[in-house]
Amino acid sequence: MARYGEGDKRWIVEERADGTNVHNWHWAERDCLEWSRARLSALLAGLTVLDGEGGLTIRTVALDKLDGEAYVNIRKGKVIPGYELSLTLSWEAEAASESGAAKVTGAAEVPYLADENADEDPDLRVTVRGDETPLARRAKDAFLARGKPLVLEKIREFVAAMAKGGPAKDELESKKTPAKAGGAATAPAKREEALAPAPAAKEKKAKGKDKEGFKTIEMTEKFYCRAKDIYEILMDENRWKGFTQSNARISREVGGEFSLFDGSINGINEELQEGKLIVQKWRFGSWPDGLYSTVRLMFDEPESGVTIIKLKQTDVPMEDKYGNSTVVENTERGWRELIFQRIRGVFGFGI
Repeated sequence: MARYGEGDKRWIVEERADGTNVHNWHWAERDCLEWSRARLSALLAGLTVLDGEGGLTIRTVALDKLDGEAYVNIRKGKVIPGYELSLTLSWEAEAASESGAAKVTGAAEVPYLADENADEDPDLRVTVRGDETPLARRAKDAFLARGKPLVLEKIREFVAAMAKGGPAKDELESKKTPAKAGGAATAPAKREEALAPAPAAKEKKAKGKDKEGFKTIEMTEKFYCRAKDIYEILMDENRWKGFTQSNARISREVGGEFSLFDGSINGINEELQEGKLIVQKWRFGSWPDGLYSTVRLMFDEPESGVTIIKLKQTDVPMEDKYGNSTVVENTERGWRELIFQRIRGVFGFGI
């Protein structure tokens, strides 16, 4: 046995001058709280629990609160997740009746979600906000029967993602996958290359076709209001807070920044024409760093009191930086269910 300090240097782990932790040999800890917030919000918000069965529609609305801590420790490529979280998810129910649509709102709370109980479903408490009317009791029972299993399934997806490394998953995979002879790129590297914004000289694409790894979202929505009314709603942070029940900061100036849904979305105003046009650079926090899509909202008022909005969002990545491939689907559903439908419901522009 070699004396201390005289062993074969090939087997001694030394601190590199550049600070690189080669293959995570040393203990590395990654904070995952904001990743957890974005991941759970994407999994839980906008879920359809009931879609008209028995005249009742129930949907989850948003992740209202997430408290606690979440992190991932990595040592020699081994993942050791740690988290103690509590979360509150809002939901809403609507029932058709002879006197019109009646609505109920409620909350689903998970008071304790922790790595020590990763193999068990957490406690889920369902409550109704407001009076315990017959409709409220019916909606609560329906959420317990149909919504609780759905929410717990999504939470299990989060737990599985944490077990695989959370935000460090891609980094770990890239280190485990050796490059092929001749300098060929690994699969994760190819995916990152596809998602990263290419230089302008290489970004030319055929007319009418999306860049590889990206999609375009287009939809047309009709509202019974004046164009300037809905333009004001979309550009006013207090109204955003009202219909989304989340924090928002919105500049009304070209070049100004905005932040929506408690910071999950942010961007910059590129062009603003009151009642006619909104063009923004727009991104989720879970997208690859520095990557923005372009949102274009065109307002048309073909007749008094009727407004048509044409939405076109280009360069939406097909995967986020954590490898989730539901970005396009979630973004489109978010526009339709969490923004346009809620504007109709709250301001009465389509009911």
